[in-house]
Amino acid sequence: MYSFFRPLLFRLEPEVAHQLTLQALRLVGSIPLSNWLLTQLYKSPSKPVPAFGLTFKNPVGLAAGYDKDGIAIKGLAALGFSHVEVGTVTPQPPPGNQKPRVFRLLEDEAVINRMGFPGKGADYVSHQLSVLKGQRRTVIGINLGKNKGTPLEEAANDYVELMRRFMVSADYLTINISSPNTVGLRRLQGREMLELLLGAIQKERETISLGRGGHAPILVKIAPDLNDEELDDAIGVILDKGMDGIIATNTTLAREGLRSNYLGEAGGLSGSPLRGRSEAVLRRVVKLVNGKVPIVSVGGIMSLDDAKQRLALGASLVQVYTGLIYRGPALVQHIVKSL
Repeated sequence: MYSFFRPLLFRLEPEVAHQLTLQALRLVGSIPLSNWLLTQLYKSPSKPVPAFGLTFKNPVGLAAGYDKDGIAIKGLAALGFSHVEVGTVTPQPPPGNQKPRVFRLLEDEAVINRMGFPGKGADYVSHQLSVLKGQRRTVIGINLGKNKGTPLEEAANDYVELMRRFMVSADYLTINISSPNTVGLRRLQGREMLELLLGAIQKERETISLGRGGHAPILVKIAPDLNDEELDDAIGVILDKGMDGIIATNTTLAREGLRSNYLGEAGGLSGSPLRGRSEAVLRRVVKLVNGKVPIVSVGGIMSLDDAKQRLALGASLVQVYTGLIYRGPALVQHIVKSL
């Protein structure tokens, strides 16, 4: 079915096509009959995975960025995802960067985006989760980011505010310090700034837990562009501050080997060209972590073989996004059935 619709969608501007499919999933997910039909169409066997104190029905989830405001969780759950990561969510609703800000690199099976965390903000997402209360059919993670105008030295305030908001309503939280589309954000991955940030998060979590206000595990999402020393430092701090897991990786600023005319566009690159870089980071993270916390692998997972390779390398879970654009919604079912 997707082979018929894809050429039509690819005639549209990428962001328009994305919004169209997202709204379609929102509509289908909100109607009980269509939701049931979609669930039956993309049904796959249960292959439970324990991680972060949670149980995932299978290893395949949806990466942050697809459903920024949590409007289509029901429809996405019907596609078979074991978890849906909503966001990136910021305290205030930012407009994002100037359009056009998403580009398809067809020759490379890739996407470049410089969205800049556009969304409706924490209040809206919190409302979406409250509407879903008691109706969840998938694990829901919330990807947290700072407001564009917040100085890096004060970034911890934004993340702590969001923790307070979502610690109870989300199944897990992700600290996003690795998007390349918010100026300076990746500097938070440096040892000194990361120690301050995660130290504040660790302290706030203890306060929330003592008050019995929630126990959602906290993950940290890292970039694929860190060198070995930077990666060693980042993982060391993440473990030292008691975070519950790592998501590796975000999009890349690298452009090696691209053929598309869009290769010069600024922003984060995802899709097939990210595969090798993301796998290399995963290998090193697995070695550094040494089984202490679970790892979620994302970046360049376009097929069953890609997913199998990440799991074989030591990831507990995988996430897809750009693979969904190029392969269609049946990708999840195909991966799960064949694992």
